Amino acid sequence: MYIFVINSGSSSLKYQLFRWPQEQPLCRGLIERIGQVEGQLTHTATGPDGQERTLTRTEPIADHRAGLQLALGLLTDAEMGVIQSPEEVAVVGHRAVHGGEQFREPTLVTAAVKAKIRELFALAPLHNPANLLGMEVAEQLFPRAAQVAVFDTAFHSTLPPQAYRFALPERLYTEHGLRAYGFHGTSHKFVCDEARRHLNQPEARIITVHLGNGCSMTATVAGRSVDTSMGFGPMNGLVMGTRAGDTDQAVIFYLVEQLGYSLDAVKTLLNKESGMLGLTGHTDMRDVTRQLEAGDDRARLAYDLYAYRIKKYLGSFLAALNGAEAVVFTGGVGENDARVRSLACQNLDFIGIQLDEALNQRRAPGLRDLSAPGARVPVLVIPTNEELEIARQCAALVSG
Repeated sequence: MYIFVINSGSSSLKYQLFRWPQEQPLCRGLIERIGQVEGQLTHTATGPDGQERTLTRTEPIADHRAGLQLALGLLTDAEMGVIQSPEEVAVVGHRAVHGGEQFREPTLVTAAVKAKIRELFALAPLHNPANLLGMEVAEQLFPRAAQVAVFDTAFHSTLPPQAYRFALPERLYTEHGLRAYGFHGTSHKFVCDEARRHLNQPEARIITVHLGNGCSMTATVAGRSVDTSMGFGPMNGLVMGTRAGDTDQAVIFYLVEQLGYSLDAVKTLLNKESGMLGLTGHTDMRDVTRQLEAGDDRARLAYDLYAYRIKKYLGSFLAALNGAEAVVFTGGVGENDARVRSLACQNLDFIGIQLDEALNQRRAPGLRDLSAPGARVPVLVIPTNEELEIARQCAALVSG
């Protein structure tokens, strides 16, 4: 069967089509700047000869419906197509960011499920509305397919109470659900499972480090999340592209009471104007690297702060787990930025973490072990594949 995976953002759409059960990716695409004057589409398909062909277009893409219709047209296109008809798609899998406490497993999309996702808009206002919109459009374009929602928060439903509860009055949890939920669960699950297979240790304790524009870390035991750096929302924990990560709550009171910030302005500051952008003026680590190499002290501080936060969470998670069988870096920054990995793992040889810097600096595809000879805790780089993980969970649901 064919499984089509959609990752719907506020102004973008990622998609991928798989032939199942072979787990064979047939095409993938990215649609950006939806609703803007010049939308961008990049579509890559694998031909019968095994060669990839890529098509790029710049044109107005009015909304998510128009974007998905473009993608659907390419799926069946005479030259770029990989299937004959959208009716061949048996399952459409959707990334959903926040499932609250209601959704702990992949779930068939029904009217009741969509209503519950809508109720969770307040917990993920930047993501859940776009996720739901993708579901509603896909229902119309793939009317015969099973629609399945896979929630980022579901992987963290195994957190113990001491990890997910806040030291707030009980009623705020029982009546309003104030607790840590965790995010990036699909990515953390994928690389954790890949690491366990690589190590041939199903019960392994593994710390996964997802570094992209959003960043988070997760402590796992036997493939189950037991602690994670993000909390009630996706702003907590590590320094990110535009998000501040861990910040003293007193700063918020000072901004409001002394500097005259409104609550909306504080939310914008912490979510969209902080992190690497606030420290350096850039969100892309490649731009920050160029600043650093040009001798910019702000960029140096930003790198040090970014890596120091990772190191602090490594230490806390190692303590919580009583050690680890592996540390895994993933995401665009985690997979490609040798400087971040080097700084984050520096001076951790006393707990068995030690990089081979020659291996760390060398770029290579696929899973890599960057550990120095004799290091007790392997440091791995594993490219994440959230779309494949979503497809796997969809397949397990509809076949089970």
